Amino acid sequence: QVQLVESGGGLVQAGGSLRLSCAASGRAFSSSASGWFRQALGKEREFVAAISGSGVITYYADSVKGRFTISRDKTKNTVYLQMNSLKPEDTAVYYCAAREFAIAATDAYDYKSWGQGTQVTVSS
Repeated sequence: QVQLVESGGGLVQAGGSLRLSCAASGRAFSSSASGWFRQALGKEREFVAAISGSGVITYYADSVKGRFTISRDKTKNTVYLQMNSLKPEDTAVYYCAAREFAIAATDAYDYKSWGQGTQVTVSS
C-alpha cells in the first residue's frame, strides 16, 4: 500500500496562497490517480481536486475551480495542490489520497490510500 505524507498547511490571510505537497512512497504511485479532499470542523469530507495517473486529466470542485491547481511531479513521486485567493471557507484539514488505478475520480470511496492530513486555516 502506498504511504502518503502531506505538508504545506498553515495559517494564511484571506486572499493569500499556500501550496500543499503530498509525498508518496512506492513506485506504483507515479502511475496512480491522486486526489485532494478536505474536511472542515463538523462537516463531511468533500472532494477538492483530482489528477489522473498521466497528469493530463484533472477535476475540480466548483468551489475551488479557478483558484486551486492540482499537479504532479513523477520524478519526485509528489502531488501538489496550489491554492490561491484563499477564503475563510477553505479552512479545513486537507487530505491527499491515491487510487489503485490511473483514472481520476471524485468520490472518496474510489481511493485506497490516505495521508494523515494537514491543517489549512484562512483568517478573514
